[in-house]
Amino acid sequence: MYPNLYFFIKQVFGVEPFGFTKYLNSFGILVAIAFFVAAYFLRKELIRKEKLNLLSPYDETIIVGKPASFSDLLTNALFGFLVGYKILGIFLNKIEGNPQEYIFSSQGSITGGLLLAAIFSTLRYVEKRKQVLATPEKRIIKIWPHDRVGDITVYAAIAGFIGAKIFDNLENWDRFILDPIGNLLSPSGLTFYGGLILATVVILIYAKSKRINIRHLIDAAAPALMIAYAVGRMGCHIAGDGDWGIFNSAYKVNDQNKIVEAASWEYHQVLMDNQEFTKVLVAEYGGLDKIPHKSFKGLSILPNWFWAYNYPHNVNEQGIPMKNCEGQFCYQMSPPVFPTTLYEIIASLILFVILWMVRKKLNAPGQLFGLYLMMNGVERFLVEKIRVNTTYNILGYHPTQAELISTLLFFVGAWLWIDASRKYNIKAA
Repeated sequence: MYPNLYFFIKQVFGVEPFGFTKYLNSFGILVAIAFFVAAYFLRKELIRKEKLNLLSPYDETIIVGKPASFSDLLTNALFGFLVGYKILGIFLNKIEGNPQEYIFSSQGSITGGLLLAAIFSTLRYVEKRKQVLATPEKRIIKIWPHDRVGDITVYAAIAGFIGAKIFDNLENWDRFILDPIGNLLSPSGLTFYGGLILATVVILIYAKSKRINIRHLIDAAAPALMIAYAVGRMGCHIAGDGDWGIFNSAYKVNDQNKIVEAASWEYHQVLMDNQEFTKVLVAEYGGLDKIPHKSFKGLSILPNWFWAYNYPHNVNEQGIPMKNCEGQFCYQMSPPVFPTTLYEIIASLILFVILWMVRKKLNAPGQLFGLYLMMNGVERFLVEKIRVNTTYNILGYHPTQAELISTLLFFVGAWLWIDASRKYNIKAA
């Protein structure tokens, strides 16, 4: 595992990286890439639909030639101060430990904040000064949907993060009530479906205000969302952020930290040999016999780590201490767990290819997004069977939050598919 860029460069290339690479977390980097990838495919698909006259531009009135206003300069100064206070603060204050915890704390550098505040506001002032006219003019410009991809991406990122935090705390209510503020501000703990739901609501409101056809927009977003999910899961897997599965007791971790096949009795022996970790598990699940696990030996044509993985150097520092490892990120899962993040990466890439191949063949607006919801729902529901997640007690059944939402999304997708097909057939007739 590579919890940050420092680990990646050092382990892959065998060189000592610059110290600042410790602050570039793998998960954050991959999530950022996921948004850029999603924006690329969304823009590409919106342009295609515009050329087919399925989407139209929207006239907006703007005023050009005005100098920078006080609010312009203040906004840029505040943004610059925030970036400088936190980002430059990491280097100016020589922060040690987890940079994410620092980012979400009240600590920072006043000097760094004031420096970037001055730079950002000055750049804005100079930029607007170059555009000043003797008499400011009103102009009407046509803005196409693909021109708004940047705004859509930013709104989706902000709403997605907030939604992911809210749903994670709802899913882990017992943990939340013990420390509400700490859990809300914690950089860890994100639920994909929470982010998807809130981001969708925000984008639909934005699209309606800009008169963008909703059904064509969501169809254009379907492949983008699927590939973004795959890239995001790469971040989860590479960083080892805890989104793994239950223990696979058919395997064990040997003294060289390699995954090998295990005898039936060795699963319990490993738990007995690692009392500190086992105490945590017992407290979480309510008993040694209630710790979730399955014994499954996969096909030998694939490496053992495909069926069970120990997530060495995981960013959450969960599991047992690794031998011959000192400092931060020296833990691994033992017994090994099902690498569900790897399975979701593979599944999401396959589903993206399917969506991308059929997007030109499904003519009913909304149908492609309905297909996306159904495929996403089935994929997540199946993987939940071997994932570690909090369950609810509903009339004797114990589903996870993701199982409930994925089931709902499947039926919403099925309804959208049927409704889109019906409306398209009526229109065609």
